[in-house]
Amino acid sequence: FYPKDDTPGCTREACSFRDERARFTGANAVILGVSRDPVASHQRFIQKYRLPFPLLSDPDAAVCKAYGVFKQKSLYGRTYWGIERTTFIIDAQGRLAAIFPKVNVNGHSDEVYQALTAAAATPASGAPPRGRPARRSAAGTSR
Repeated sequence: FYPKDDTPGCTREACSFRDERARFTGANAVILGVSRDPVASHQRFIQKYRLPFPLLSDPDAAVCKAYGVFKQKSLYGRTYWGIERTTFIIDAQGRLAAIFPKVNVNGHSDEVYQALTAAAATPASGAPPRGRPARRSAAGTSR
């Protein structure tokens, strides 16, 4: 999940995943980006930076809210609601394996790749050694 197409941090993050695509493909990983931008904005962003992965549009923030990344933020004394840059690793069985909240874009694609390869080397019952392992709420749903 990322805040906005074609902004400095989001562009660095997207291009980093683009540049590391071969490693992720080799690890059988699928990269998806999600923001509130409209499809037309995503198409321009993909074309401008030659992004080889889909960007999903969530204009009403329904998916962002479901994943808990639509949060109150503050910038220059102004409070607003927006996406907190977050990466989720979902395993082949559809389980949430790791969460990277409040992502720093510098080196993030490498951090995610290392978590993927470490998780692949860990037995299914073990928690991934990098990222924040998914937590279960009292209701049994992942957050």
